[in-house]
Amino acid sequence: MLKTHHCGALNAEHVGQEVTLAGWVNRRRDHGGLAFIVLRDRGGLVQVVSSPEIAPEAHAVASEARGEYVLQVQGVVRRRPEDQVNPDWPTGEIEIEAHAMRILNPAQTPPFYIYEDSAVDEALRLRYRYLDLRRARMQHNIILRHQVVHFIRNYLHERDFLEIETPFLFKSTPEGARDYLVPSRIHPGKFYAL
Repeated sequence: MLKTHHCGALNAEHVGQEVTLAGWVNRRRDHGGLAFIVLRDRGGLVQVVSSPEIAPEAHAVASEARGEYVLQVQGVVRRRPEDQVNPDWPTGEIEIEAHAMRILNPAQTPPFYIYEDSAVDEALRLRYRYLDLRRARMQHNIILRHQVVHFIRNYLHERDFLEIETPFLFKSTPEGARDYLVPSRIHPGKFYAL
């Protein structure tokens, strides 16, 4: 199983439960022999703690991981010490004590930080669109679009409408892919470009 929960869905009610998470490394830091990873998926953020005494293999993976690596983490949800609670996060009361960890996909250092909503040049964001779509603002837009389309489809479906997808007809573009030409039956010698 790839994961049992989204990162942002965990809270104090899950303390003591074994969970499996998968997501991007948002941030990583070492402190006092422990490795701390903030793991991110579309559900939010959660802190993962890796100790060389508890799980040396998981700790080795955590030490190797860098920003935007994709990890799978298995561990137990535990309450954070009172002085380490982060009230800014929905998951700020808890952390995951990692027992197993594996790299699903390594990554190169990204050209901009995904977790910061700083003033990144739009041309750079568009050049690396696949990274830009991981930012919280873009995720929110994608989810909102999905919800609107889902609502409209359900509304029409409940009223017995039938959805039919027809081919798109549009003008040919000079640098686009090769056109698929369909001869017109009404206008001999003319074609539709699909």
